[in-house]
Parts: sequence; C-alpha cells; structure tokens
Amino acid sequence: MSEPDDRWFDEAAGPLVRPYAMTRGRTRPGNTDLDLATQVVTVWTENDSGSLSPEHQAVIELCRTPLSVAEVAAYVDVPLVVVKVLLSDLIERGDVVARAPRMANNLPDRNLLQAVLDGVRRI
Repeated sequence: MSEPDDRWFDEAAGPLVRPYAMTRGRTRPGNTDLDLATQVVTVWTENDSGSLSPEHQAVIELCRTPLSVAEVAAYVDVPLVVVKVLLSDLIERGDVVARAPRMANNLPDRNLLQAVLDGVRRI
C-alpha cells in the first residue's frame, strides 16, 4: 500500500495540483482586463505577502521586471486563465500594476517593407 502523500506526487510530473485549486475554483479574473500582451510589474508595497499563496508570491517575484501576461504564464508554467486570476488578485491588492503594451509611433513605410520583401525573394 502506498503512503497517503504518494497520490499527490508523480515522479515525472511533480506535484499534482489542479489549476483551479490555485485560484480557489475561480475561472475568471476580477474586474481587470488582461490580454496576452498586457505588461505587468511588481510595485513596492507594505502589504503582507505572508497571506499569499506560493503561486501569488512566485508571480510577484517574476514581475520585478516588466513582463507580459503570456510571459508570466510561461515562466510559472500554469494555464493562462490561472495566471490571469492570480494577476487580477495581485492588482486588486496593489502589489502589481498592469498597463497596455507600448506601441511603436513610427512604423516603417509600407514601400520600404515591400522593397525588403522583394529583395529577400530575389536571394
């Protein structure tokens, strides 16, 4: 007979925790609109981080430098919807801020891009 804790660990996969357990069953972020390219960054606060889950704390550590929501999901290795819920929690607490990605103001001229494409095709 196996130990009681053996059912929660798989040698190849590691701990078996369902994603919804990380979000306490929630599948939608709060009032925060986050897309894949939204940039998130940790802000210094005096909030008690001891009350946060390990996943929330991992996100705070990762976001010390600005990252996109997609990058956070990749680094934490959990589904995107879970990361959105975790980030939404942290934004509501004031631990993380989100902003739209910066868009380039001076896009290259379409004629220039066509000339480059034509040159590559000739190679």
